[in-house]
Amino acid sequence: MTKKTPLHLLFWLSWLLLFFFITFVSATGRLNTLKLGVVDRTRVKNHGSLAGTIAGIKPPFSSDDFETFFYAQTLDHFNYRPESYTTFQQRYVINFKYWGGANSSAPIFVYLGEESNLDDDLDAIGFLNDNAPRFKALILYIEHRYYGKSVPYGSRKEAFQDANTLGYFSSSQALVDYAEVIIDLKKNLSTEASPVIVVGGSYGGMLASWFRLKYPHVALGALASSAPILYFDHITPQDGYYSIVTKDFREASEDCYSTIQQLWSTIDDVASQANGLTYLSQKFKTCYSLNKSSELKDYLDSTYATAAQYNSPPKYPVSMICRGMDETPEGTDILSRAVAGLIGYRGNTSCYDTNIYNYPSETNEGWSWQTCSEMVMPIGRGNNDTMFPAAPFNLSSYIESCKNTYGVSPRPHWITTQFGGHDIKRVLERFGSNIIFSNGLRDPYSSGGVLESLSPSLIAVHTKNGSHCLDILNSSPDDPDWLIMQRNTEIKIIDGWLTEYYMDLENIIGPK
Repeated sequence: MTKKTPLHLLFWLSWLLLFFFITFVSATGRLNTLKLGVVDRTRVKNHGSLAGTIAGIKPPFSSDDFETFFYAQTLDHFNYRPESYTTFQQRYVINFKYWGGANSSAPIFVYLGEESNLDDDLDAIGFLNDNAPRFKALILYIEHRYYGKSVPYGSRKEAFQDANTLGYFSSSQALVDYAEVIIDLKKNLSTEASPVIVVGGSYGGMLASWFRLKYPHVALGALASSAPILYFDHITPQDGYYSIVTKDFREASEDCYSTIQQLWSTIDDVASQANGLTYLSQKFKTCYSLNKSSELKDYLDSTYATAAQYNSPPKYPVSMICRGMDETPEGTDILSRAVAGLIGYRGNTSCYDTNIYNYPSETNEGWSWQTCSEMVMPIGRGNNDTMFPAAPFNLSSYIESCKNTYGVSPRPHWITTQFGGHDIKRVLERFGSNIIFSNGLRDPYSSGGVLESLSPSLIAVHTKNGSHCLDILNSSPDDPDWLIMQRNTEIKIIDGWLTEYYMDLENIIGPK
């Protein structure tokens, strides 16, 4: 194994400190942004392949359908210093299987990579492949800078050295990356007349909506799935996320909701007794002995929040947890009910890894920087407004934590300055167009999403029972009718955009 340099080791350790300090509820009751992400990667880690976890079926394509390419991407699009012209290799993947060819003016469906390795999404994003045959579309996936194989400076070690090398890691830079790759690809394939539809989920959904607003000359339209573009600068109440988590559990079972509400104080009471932590470790079969009660509470907090965020059919994780609790005999104590809920969700394993949400990964490492620079989403909760203990968002301590780790302060107002968000209906009603904001109302992040149409072409599509990014994931023969209808509605809207585009194109160049 290569020995890390002291500087890199110091940065890595400081990042770990930040991650443990601001990702979960701390002793001071502060909470940082939870994970975004198209899928729950902790479930994937425990239960096998991504595609099988999401849809229960093999994806409707194979690895042979994908061709990988690299684009010499500019490091800094916004300055003209000599170092700005440095390039790195940005990965993109193409599926030519359904493409009608250069002379067909067939559309290009573009998936905008999020905060993960692009490989993780190729097997999960079924919306493009399901609908490409109908339009004879070319499918393009572009990896986000600083993730996967699209890392500047030659290696992750160098790229994540400090704020000087991480300073080019931003959403604005990523959007220009996407524009350059798309424009270059269309030129190389002689498809200048092909309309582009960008698709993204979660953070990638935010990027998709912003891309259409910033680069309407590149993208005809955007499908922004589960994109909480209003969870910035206090546009959305900070308890929005956890209020929906609470609502999901309460709708599943009043007893389950009540059990979780009482669980936190019960854990603290037991932990304060002699050998209390040992008892809790044994009771919950933790893989490592608990050192403090917050370790168990953080794990359960994240488990319940994640279950709500990815509460998808056919199993519905929230129902799995509540069913486990509710099927215990009458009179079962609070802790035993909580353990039963854990077994119902994660199965009866030899032990439960309370660190599962803490392990370093490129997504955690990258998102840590992004939330400490520009993606400041003030998620918190007050007293008695959710089933969780109070943990209000504290911007001052948030800033201090980031300064201690990276030597720079977050810019909490930058996203709304760059992309807007305040008074969004008035601003975008006449300015924006051709964006679908899709949400599932069981997704806690839908609290920061656009849930009402802003204009005839800025359309909100949502389902009562939907969860995070469910509409763009692989389809299944067992999909419920409401999910099928949501996807059909979205593709009908996109079809309308394309029809108008081809009519305009015919008026300009004449029929073929």
